[in-house]
Amino acid sequence: MLLCGPSGSGKSLVAARSGLPVLRLDDFYKEGDDPTLPLVEGSSDIDWDHPLSWDADVAVEAITRLCATGSTTVPVYDISQSARTGEETLCIDRTPVFIAEGIFAAEIVERCRELGVLADALCLSRGPVTTFRRRFLRDLKEGRKSVPFLLRRGWRLMRAERSIVTRQVSLGAHPCDLDEALGRLASAAVGRQARAQTPA
Repeated sequence: MLLCGPSGSGKSLVAARSGLPVLRLDDFYKEGDDPTLPLVEGSSDIDWDHPLSWDADVAVEAITRLCATGSTTVPVYDISQSARTGEETLCIDRTPVFIAEGIFAAEIVERCRELGVLADALCLSRGPVTTFRRRFLRDLKEGRKSVPFLLRRGWRLMRAERSIVTRQVSLGAHPCDLDEALGRLASAAVGRQARAQTPA
């Protein structure tokens, strides 16, 4: 299950409430000294909301390995340091469905579909103002970046939110609110469990 949506839209909340194993796609960000990182147009700020700030190939590799073997090694990423600080093993055991959530999840919908590992793709949307408030308070509490950077980023993302959602939907994600997302996640889990238990 791929779960995307603008930063601050509630992806982590939905993933936690679902009770399903979660692969955090934000852990596949590139490190701050990577020369390929994109910049915000007209600024010296790194554009952490651009897909090129993220390693899609490694993320897809982790997803396919989880589907094939039930476990994979994933990086541990510290957003405040813009760096990978270690790695850990994620095990999903025999769970028929897991969630891969992050702002770039829609970028790999087609690749996951072609690989035969996609159960569903959802895009959360809660409105630009609500998302701005939730994102800013979360990032401030977690000390993700400096306050001026968070305000600049927050204002830019609030103005761009509708186009962000439109793009993610165009890439194959179904737009929904929190309740619908939880319902679709539950239905997918039940459906996959039933198919897994059906005799061949």
